[in-house]
Amino acid sequence: MAATLRSVLPLTLGLAGGCALKGDVRKVELQLAAVREELARTEASHRAETDSLHVLLAALMQNLAAQQAYLVQLRGDVRTDLVGVQQLLTSIQELTGQSQQRLTELRRQQLAGAGEAGAPAVPVGPSGNPAGPGPDQMYDVSLQQFRRGSLATARLGFREFLRVFPSDERGADALFYVAETFAPENPDSAAAVYQAVVRTYPNSPRAPSSLYKLGLLAEQRGDRAGARTFYARVVAGYPRSDEANLARDKLDRLGR
Repeated sequence: MAATLRSVLPLTLGLAGGCALKGDVRKVELQLAAVREELARTEASHRAETDSLHVLLAALMQNLAAQQAYLVQLRGDVRTDLVGVQQLLTSIQELTGQSQQRLTELRRQQLAGAGEAGAPAVPVGPSGNPAGPGPDQMYDVSLQQFRRGSLATARLGFREFLRVFPSDERGADALFYVAETFAPENPDSAAAVYQAVVRTYPNSPRAPSSLYKLGLLAEQRGDRAGARTFYARVVAGYPRSDEANLARDKLDRLGR
């Protein structure tokens, strides 16, 4: 019996050792699988971060390129505006030269006809100096610049027109055009000048036009209530104007 036990015991221990070894191998295999899974997750996370960085870098490069293009365009616009201002000044100088030439002719006529009744008087400007370009010439030159797209130059001309000829019947038109020169790039300044048109020239046809433009600007910035207010003012204050029909359509679309 003892001999039998001695022969079975090593076999039993061997089998137990083999089971223990297999269990350890299985544990190692599971640990390796977990490590591989963790490495895969880490690699995927790093790959996602790298992709995000690439996207961000591409966006930054695109933004930088856009900024560079904007600066190039801005330089071109400034150069164009400077050329336009120089052209306007040249036109004014030419007109001034024509006025000076006319002044010289009138002086000659005055000297030649001294003592005669009805001799022409020498024209002078508001400051007492020889008269410069007239309102028609200054307004036309400014309007030409506006139609050419030289907005900064046109704005300068119209403002000078309003300063020199504040009582001219085209004052509302000139101020409206000043607002129009701001509208493409500076809507806040445009809105302020449109308001000035309505306030200063309420009986001018430019008043309903300015109110309607104010409604459009309000819509552009998402102020539907403000837009409705401006359109309603057009309809109520200027019901027979062309802008009133447009304003009614806008009110129907926005909901009264």
